[in-house]
Amino acid sequence: MDRIQAMEVFTRVVDANSFTRAAETLGMPRASVTTIIQNLEAYLGVRLMHRTTRRLSLTPDGAAYYEHCIKIIGEIAEADASFQAGNRKPSGALRVHMPSALGRRIVIPALSTFHQRYPDITLDLGLSDRPVDPIEEGVDCMLRVGPLEDSSMVARRIGMLKRVTCASPGYLAKHGEPKTIEDLASHQAVNFRAAHGGRPVPWVFLIDGKPVEAKMDSLVTVNDSDAYVTCAIEGFGLIQPTLFMVLPHLLDGSLKEVMAGFNPKPKPISIVYPHNRHLSAKVRVFAEWIGELFDSMPALEDVSRPQAPVAAKSTRPRRDALAV
Repeated sequence: MDRIQAMEVFTRVVDANSFTRAAETLGMPRASVTTIIQNLEAYLGVRLMHRTTRRLSLTPDGAAYYEHCIKIIGEIAEADASFQAGNRKPSGALRVHMPSALGRRIVIPALSTFHQRYPDITLDLGLSDRPVDPIEEGVDCMLRVGPLEDSSMVARRIGMLKRVTCASPGYLAKHGEPKTIEDLASHQAVNFRAAHGGRPVPWVFLIDGKPVEAKMDSLVTVNDSDAYVTCAIEGFGLIQPTLFMVLPHLLDGSLKEVMAGFNPKPKPISIVYPHNRHLSAKVRVFAEWIGELFDSMPALEDVSRPQAPVAAKSTRPRRDALAV
C-alpha cells in the first residue's frame, strides 16, 4: 500500500465529505477510493470514519489521524516546492475558479504572458458567478470579488475594483440625469443579486469616507454580470458595475457615467485558497502573476486612462496573506 497516496485519498474524502466527490477530484474510480480507505483502516487497525448512506463522520482516531496527514502532506509539498523553485519552473495542472466577466475580460486576454513565463503549468479555468466550495470541487485557488467571510480560507488581497454609476443615453433623456444622492429616489435601478445571496447588492456610495446606502425602485433584477450591463444598455435603469465591465460602453457612448463626484464603494478582489492546503509553487506563482496583472490595469481605476499590458515584473509592495 502506498501510504502517502492513502493519506492523500483519506484527506480528500474528509474534505469533500464524500467518496464520490473525492474520487472525481482525484480522477480515480470510486471503488478504488473505497478500497484504499479500507486498506488504510486495516493497516492502522482502527476505524477512521463512520459511513452511512447520507453522511460521513470522523471517529476520534480518524480526526487525530487527519491532522497528522495534513501536516505530513504539507511538509512533503513544502520539500518538493523548495527543490522545484530552486531547480526548475513550477509545473502541473492548476485548477482556478473566477467570476465569468473577470475571466473573460481581464484574465484570459492576458494568459499568454502567464504561459510564456510558466509553460509547464496547465490551467483548468472555471468561470461562473456561482459560489464554489474549493475543497469539494478540487479547486486549487479562486479569485473572489467583494468581502470574504469564509474562515476556512486564506486570502491575499490583490487589488480594488473601481465602480461607476451609469445608464444609457436613452434612459437619461427620458428620466433626466441624477446629480445628487437624493435625486436617485426618482430613478429606476437594475438590481444585481449575487448567486449566493438573497438580497440584491445594495447601492452604496462613499460620502466623506463613510458608506451611504441609496434606495431606488427596480423593474429588473438579474444574477449575471453580462445581463446586468445589457439591461442598462437597453434602458431599464441605472447600474453600478465595476469599471472594467463597462469601460468599452463608456468609451463608445452606449453608456454614460453619472454622478462622477459621488464614488461608489469599490470592491476588493482577492485570491483565496483553503487554509489546510499547502501553498504550492504553482499556486504561488499564479498569485504573483495575477497581482501583477491587476497592478498593470489602470483601466480598473480611471476611465480616461488606456488599458496597459501585463508588466514583466512588478515593483508592487508585497501584500502578505491574511486570514479571512
